This record gives sequence, C-alpha cells and structure tokens, in this order.
Amino acid sequence: MHNDRRAFIRDTTLAILGFGLMPRGVKAFYQPGDQKVRLGFIGVGLRGQTHLAELALRDDVEIIAMHDPDANMVAMAQQLLAKANRPKAMAYVNGNEGYLELLRRKDIDAVIISSPWEWHVQQGIAALETGKIVGMEVCGAMSVDDCWAIVRTSEKTGVPVMMLENVCYRRDVMAVMNMVRQGMFGELVHAQGGYQHDLRHVLFNSGAPNGYGDGVEFGAKGWSEAKWRTQHYVDRNGELYPTHGLGPVAVMMDINRGNRLTRLSSIASKARGAHKHIMEHPKGGAAHPNASVEFKCGDVVSTQIQCANGETILLTHDTTLQRPYNLGFRVQGTEGLWQDTGWGDAEQGMVYFEKRAGKEKRHRWDNSKAWIEQYDHPLWKRYASQAEGAGHGGMDFFVDHAFIECIKRKQPFPLDVYDMATWYAITPLSEKSIAEGGQVQDIPDFTVGKWKERKPNFGFSDDH
Repeated sequence: MHNDRRAFIRDTTLAILGFGLMPRGVKAFYQPGDQKVRLGFIGVGLRGQTHLAELALRDDVEIIAMHDPDANMVAMAQQLLAKANRPKAMAYVNGNEGYLELLRRKDIDAVIISSPWEWHVQQGIAALETGKIVGMEVCGAMSVDDCWAIVRTSEKTGVPVMMLENVCYRRDVMAVMNMVRQGMFGELVHAQGGYQHDLRHVLFNSGAPNGYGDGVEFGAKGWSEAKWRTQHYVDRNGELYPTHGLGPVAVMMDINRGNRLTRLSSIASKARGAHKHIMEHPKGGAAHPNASVEFKCGDVVSTQIQCANGETILLTHDTTLQRPYNLGFRVQGTEGLWQDTGWGDAEQGMVYFEKRAGKEKRHRWDNSKAWIEQYDHPLWKRYASQAEGAGHGGMDFFVDHAFIECIKRKQPFPLDVYDMATWYAITPLSEKSIAEGGQVQDIPDFTVGKWKERKPNFGFSDDH
C-alpha cells in the first residue's frame, strides 16, 4: 500500500468516525492466476463507507457495485472512490429491494453487508443463494429462526459467511488473547465485555450531516443511523448489540471450537436516558412530539451467559446515559486477570498476576502497557504499519484484510457463520429472558455438535 493512499484513508476514516460511529470451507470461486476479489456493497452508510474506503486501498480488490436507498449516502461513497482514484461503482438506489439487482450481477464474487440490522439476514441469505460470499456487519438478530436460516443456507449452498467483528482485532485484545493462549491466565473462569458507549448523538440528530448529534429527531426526520436504529430502542428491550463485547472473549474461550455457549439470563434497568435527552436538549423539550415517545429498551441491560466448559460471561449494554466509552473487557483465570478501562490503548488497562507480582505488589494492579507491548500479537507486529490510519484504531484493516485474504486463498474464515449465528442470537434470547422476568434461555448449538471437533483458527494464520 502506498503512503499517500494510506493518508487518504486515515483522513477519510477520521471524517466518517467524526460523526460519532465508533462454514467449513470456501467455495472455489478463484482459479489459479486470479488476482482480484470483485466486491459489491449492500449498505453504504457511514459504516459501509469505512469498509469501502479501506478496501479501495487494495490492489487485489475491484469495487463493482453498491446499493443503498439513500442517494446521499451513495453520493458520499462515490466521492470516496473518486478520491482513491477508483472508477465509479454501479449504483442501485431504487428502494430497499435494489440489492436484489446487485446480486443478479455475474461480475461480483463477494458482498459486504452494512445495512440496517433488520435487513442483515434477509440480504445475507439472498447473497448466498446467488453464490456471493458474504461479509456481514455486526448487530443482533431479529429472531433465533433467522440465525438458523442463514446457517442452513450457507451449509446448503457451500458459500461461506464471515462475521466482520472488528473488535476481535483490537490490538490490546489480541495481545491478551496471545497471553491466554500461552497459559499466562491459567484456566479461564470468567469474562466480561459490552457495548458501553454514549450513543445519544447517534440516535438523535437534526436530520442532516451538519446537524449530526445536534438534535432530538429520529426516524424519517433523522439522519444516518437515527433513521432506523433508534426505533429499535422504542420497540425492543434486550441486548441490542452483543458482538463487540462477546466476540473477543468468545474467541479466547474457543466458543464453537471445543466450547460453546449454553444458556443465558438477562435483566434490564428502567429506560430514562433517551427521554431525558429529548426533554433537556435545546431543540427538544416537553412540547416536542418525541417527548411523548416511550422507549422500551432499558438504559443498562445485563446478560449472564454459561459456557459448556464451565466459564461464565457477563455482557453489558449501556448506550443512552452519559458515560465515557469503554467496552468493559475483563478476562479472569486461575493465574491472572485483565481489565480494560478506556479506548483500547495499552496504558488504559490493568493486569494482575499474583505469582509474578512479588510480595511488594501483592493485591495491587499493574498497568497493562508493558504486558500488552511484550505480548503484542504476531499479526499486529507484521501489519501495524499498514493498519496505521485505518478505522477504529487499525481494527478495520485487519477485519477487511482477513476477509479478502481468506477468499483469495480459499481458506475458512476465522469468524464464520456459526459464530455469527451464535452471537446474533443473544439479542432475541435476551429479549425473551427480560420479558419473562429474567428466565434462563437455552442458546442453540448452531454447529449441531461439530463444536466438539472444530479447532480454533482465529489469529493462528500469519495473515488472519
């Protein structure tokens, strides 16, 4: 990659993020000598644009087409291609179903799906049925049946899905995973993670880019994610966004590869933050129509999960109250403990290794910086310079790189359709648990027993 192109992606990503956003085998689509992966994009809002801008840097990728019913977002995406000296992509802007026209094309090998959550599974299944490899963005499913449907479609067609969970590639997370695999934490016992991120500026705005985060509108009058995401908080009460917190610790605990999630129980606090924002904002107040909206999703949702090998996981969803960003990771074993306390910088974390601490530091936290640097994952050591300036502190480089390299090399994805279905299913199961007063819900085994024989593959390749 060239420095000037990386500078472009850095500047572009910063601009986008400034709005506040933080199967078992690969079908032989490629013949020897093929060099490029031909991509289509379904959903080119702000998240889709970060993928597009990152992948536009690669010489082994062609960006063929895009679909989004929002013409403004499509125009922004085309501008990104122009700035990267890429030709325009064919644009499908004709309504919500325009992605079907994109999928009928024969010159697309894979699609990146970054659409509103309610469209993910439907669009993913349609893509698989047309032979398109799928890279699927994060969210939670609408139903457990949806999770089964995409697993069965991938198995039936032989076309794979990659779960594009970028936080699995966060530098400190991968270093901790490296330490886990070297036995430094002993036997893992418990882990925590979550989505603890003040999203009031995302969920409510003034309906235009220059008013993003400055208002109380959502739905038809909102802009970007406020057009659709906020409605989920009105209609649903559950762990709406499980994968950022669950994915990284699931990888460390070998979920779906020698271990699995078995059951969960969720509870939710009362919902006050969204209403308070509307009431107190200068553009809101008691007379504003949105002041009468009743938000169903609790401000803090807690989900306890049991694993087959005896570990527990605690997820926290906290997005409508004032707070600094922190995904709240904790990895605890019989020999060590790590907690992160901020944006993922190495110095914003704490570790405790009793046997290594010595008497003078017994029962005292040690800053994680030196440990994270010492056990930096080989992937980061190899690609840190290329990831510099990529979205979300470099994470986006790694998740997109893994997607493309696995396709080119016909290798299984490190985060596959079984992972996606398992992590997605947390949302509807948590909704059901909360509705039933915290009753325990069984988590399906989407591998149907194959988890007992499947081997961990995340982060073992020198490329993914």
